[in-house]
Amino acid sequence: MAPTADKPQPENFPERLVWYGIIWTYGFYLLGATYIVGSVLGWILTLYLLLKLWLQTEDTPEEDKIKISPVIGVWILGMLGMEVALLVASVEYRFAMGEIIKSSIGWAKGWASLALYPLVGALRIRPQIIYRATCIVCLQTLFLAPLLIAAPILHFPEVLYVSPLRAVGGPSDQFFDVSFYEVDFDGQIRQRLFTPWGPALGFVASVYFVLILGEKNRKWRWYGIIGSLYLGYICKSRLALVSLLFTPMATSVLARLTRPLVLMLLGLGATVAGALAPQILTAMDTAYTKFTEARAASSKVRSRLKEIAGHRWETEAPIWGHGVVESGPHVVEFMPIGSHHTWYGLLFVKGLVGFYSLVIPMALTFIVLVIKSQRYESAQIALGVLITIFLYTFGENLEILAYLYWPGLILIGVALKPGAGEPPRESPLALKEEEP
Repeated sequence: MAPTADKPQPENFPERLVWYGIIWTYGFYLLGATYIVGSVLGWILTLYLLLKLWLQTEDTPEEDKIKISPVIGVWILGMLGMEVALLVASVEYRFAMGEIIKSSIGWAKGWASLALYPLVGALRIRPQIIYRATCIVCLQTLFLAPLLIAAPILHFPEVLYVSPLRAVGGPSDQFFDVSFYEVDFDGQIRQRLFTPWGPALGFVASVYFVLILGEKNRKWRWYGIIGSLYLGYICKSRLALVSLLFTPMATSVLARLTRPLVLMLLGLGATVAGALAPQILTAMDTAYTKFTEARAASSKVRSRLKEIAGHRWETEAPIWGHGVVESGPHVVEFMPIGSHHTWYGLLFVKGLVGFYSLVIPMALTFIVLVIKSQRYESAQIALGVLITIFLYTFGENLEILAYLYWPGLILIGVALKPGAGEPPRESPLALKEEEP
């Protein structure tokens, strides 16, 4: 029996890799293989895409032809710019060859993924496969919830074990260990599960939440929504709460800019905002103060990291950056300079070259997705993913966590694909919901 929208099943090689790569998340986690799978999968799919391109002829059926958006080309150039900045900084600071090779491998597992996963979206990968697979992971999380609640109460060890796969290399043991909970430096108990730290789990929860909104089956959609919200709660991440609230609203408005009612409401909102500007600014300042005070110690460390990174970038390496992150002093809890903030991290590590290598493709993708989202649902979901990623540039380093949120990157590539054949959102077919 052919798969239906209600029971999507992978139909080809790339869909099988994506499907099992997502639904086996907890299996990979127990093996300590999550980092390896997320870092390698993009390259495997890229090699498959290149093979398909090599074999493609004029006689290839139209639905099987590889069509790559020019925007993806900008992403590829931008991420290559990251490697160029790394090599130039390495020469300027006279890094050893071993360190250059190690950093380049890190680029291949990190920044390169931001171009490769959208690129493989040009393959025949249906969005429904990604939506349903993320719902399955969220349902698995709900099954694990009793154990996650009991673990700190029963005083289970924070880290059960570190996988032997750590030997293949990676940023730290946190990327290969199995932990049911952790105690943060300010004493809070939080969960991180298959991610290296709590806020990273919030990042995954936020991306999953957006993807799940594309699921048509009501039952699975609710499983996914509850599971993703639970993930966002147990990680104790403030940015996750902001993203979970802000992204769906912003995406819904941006995807309907051509509708007269939305334009009228935006005009009315702008008028009211102008009249109440002082009160709104005061409320925003109060909200920001409460946001930072919610975890004052963490906010203080992050603020100092930004100050140090910004000062050293401007005075020491404005164009090409320092090449690598550096160990921070005691005042920032020895956190690496160039971490916890994508933009300051880029300026410190890769200078203005790296900064614009991300700004340009991200801005161009945003413009294209806003335009396409007026008609296509997948573009609207992809726009939500992009907004989530942008929000997290202010709290995380995108490249080091790309191995976790890669399903969202693939969807961005699917939405950017020319002639994807998706029915317009206004079509009754696009709006029809399959019942369980």
